[in-house]
Amino acid sequence: MKALALFAALQAVLSDVHPYCDQILQNDQDACDKGKPGAVGRKACTRHVASYSVGQLAVAVAVTRVLGARVSWPGLLAGTAINAVTHYAIDRREPLKKFLLSDRARKLRLVGGGKAGYLAHATAQRRPGVVDESGPGTALTECDQAMHRLISVVASLTTTWLAVRGERSLL
Repeated sequence: MKALALFAALQAVLSDVHPYCDQILQNDQDACDKGKPGAVGRKACTRHVASYSVGQLAVAVAVTRVLGARVSWPGLLAGTAINAVTHYAIDRREPLKKFLLSDRARKLRLVGGGKAGYLAHATAQRRPGVVDESGPGTALTECDQAMHRLISVVASLTTTWLAVRGERSLL
């Protein structure tokens, strides 16, 4: 029961803090540049993932400590690393698009029916003559957020497993 309680607390933290760390905490210019090709995009995405990860880790530590759980640093850092590495890949955009459009993901039923039509249909025109395929209100952003939330389950589970595997008195 203690493991389930810890998992629930971690999952609530990672899921509920995600929008703040992903949208508000990130630097404005990094938000604009993180999906660009080349060094500009890679550097912007790296900075974003760093601030995102620090934010999530700080809140996870605060919540677990306040609730009396002493979660190991290896567990917390492993969950943070899972979120950070996957967050970078997703926010670079092209790896996410390749996954969403891949036959393998569709065949494994990881993606329902392929997403080419959805990605092409749900775009946004914010400036005259320019159609954005990513950003608020687009299919790519919706899929981005869905993937981040799914991965937070894996991060929470990994952290919990590492925290409880050798302990019987966690809380």
